This record gives sequence, structure tokens and C-alpha cells, in this order.
Amino acid sequence: MIRNKEFRYRDGKNNLLRSKTELSIAKLLQYLSIDYEYDTSIDFNGMTYKIDFKTDKGFIEIIDNHEDLIKYNTLKPFVKIFGIGNAINIAKEEEIGSLSVFGESNEYGSIFIEDPSLSFDYAHILPLVEKCSVLHGHTASLMVEIIGNMRDNMVIDFGEAKRLVKDVIRNFDHKFFINRRYIIKEDDSYYRVAFDGPNGRFDITLPKHTSYILNGEATVENLANEIICLLMPKMPNNVEALGVYIYEGVSKGAHLISLKDV
Repeated sequence: MIRNKEFRYRDGKNNLLRSKTELSIAKLLQYLSIDYEYDTSIDFNGMTYKIDFKTDKGFIEIIDNHEDLIKYNTLKPFVKIFGIGNAINIAKEEEIGSLSVFGESNEYGSIFIEDPSLSFDYAHILPLVEKCSVLHGHTASLMVEIIGNMRDNMVIDFGEAKRLVKDVIRNFDHKFFINRRYIIKEDDSYYRVAFDGPNGRFDITLPKHTSYILNGEATVENLANEIICLLMPKMPNNVEALGVYIYEGVSKGAHLISLKDV
């Protein structure tokens, strides 16, 4: 089980935020064109207090625990501060008018899809690696991890998840993968790929329908990234992250995990 506190989010200023609630506040402030400082400090009565957001209008504190509530109550009579927290953390606050309650599910689930049918055959060349700078092929197998909010005690139906993964890897089966940088000519039907590598000059003409062009070297890491990029848009809204394990033959491969671009 994965909880919200184990995820980190970045706002438009490249601040690393601690929760989805903080991300929501940051996005709201940006939408309203209100400039802010994240994780700022207030010096008061000889003490320094960390505050989540500082704006020209005042401060915003995300109340995650009882200590945050004490800090909020200490500063409230003297500075303009707005508190946001869940019911557990603010239920004992008598003057609840200045506090907002948010309802955020902290329960995340993770499922794994691993099946012999989730495999594909492909060919590639890695011109920058001597051993792999010749045309060769692999049989790749996948394991996909899907992470997200639980709905009716599940993240996504296993059958639906498997169907979505198969829809993606169908694009890869029996294709030749190559970095776009090596294309020197193309027409409606063919790519011409050429490069000078450790094993000499390669100059190949490839039918487009059997080729898959990447914006980088045709490594197993880039294949994992390509699968995530194609699979994420197909996922339901409750899915927050995907992990792809891709094996290039036996006992070697790559693992990539990516958060949804929120």
C-alpha cells in the first residue's frame, strides 16, 4: 500500500512539494496569477516557524498534523494566515471559520501485470556501443506496475489493464528501433539510416511500416520510457503512476517509474 506522503510533486516553479494538496494550492495560486514563496519562514517571539506558502495577501499553511495546528493557532492572532487540513487534524479547532477541510484519499493501491503474452520481438542498433553497433534482435518481456487511488477496493481491473498494455506493445512487435538522428533521407515509404560506428559504416534502407523511430538511442531504458508515454494517456483518471520493467532477453533489463504529469 502506498500513501500520499510517499509521493512528491513539482510545481511550476520547480519546487518539490510534499503532497497533492500542496500541489493543488500551488496550481490555484498560479491560476489566479498570485506570486508565492514555498516553504518560507516567519520569525515571531524569538522563534522561527516554517510556513508552506507566503503571498502578498498573507500566508497559507497545510495542516498535516497536530504540531501544524499548534503553529497555526500561535500565529493566527498576529499574522494573516489561512489553514487547510483534513478533518482529523482540525476537528478540535473551535474557531473553524478560518479553516478549510479537504477530503483527500490517502489510500493508494498497486497492481502488477506480468504475463507471457506481454512480450514482443524487435531489432535495433546502438551505434555508440561496440558490441551492439551491429544489427541484432531481442525478445522483450514486460511487467507493468499500475499505482493509483483505490476505487471500489481496486486500482483498475486486471483484464482491462492487460488489454491496455497489449494495445501499446502491439506498436513495437517485429519493429526495427533506431534513433532519429541517424536518418539521412526519407520518402513516403522508406527511411535511409546511416552512421559510422565501431564496426564500420552502416547504410540501411528501412520500410517505414517495419520501423519505429525514437528521439534517443534504442536502449531498453528508452523503450520503457516510450511504453510509459503511450500507456499513461490510456489509464483512468485515478491512476497516478506507472512502472515498467522491460527485460531484454534473460536476466537483464531496465525499470522505469513515472508519475502522471499533473
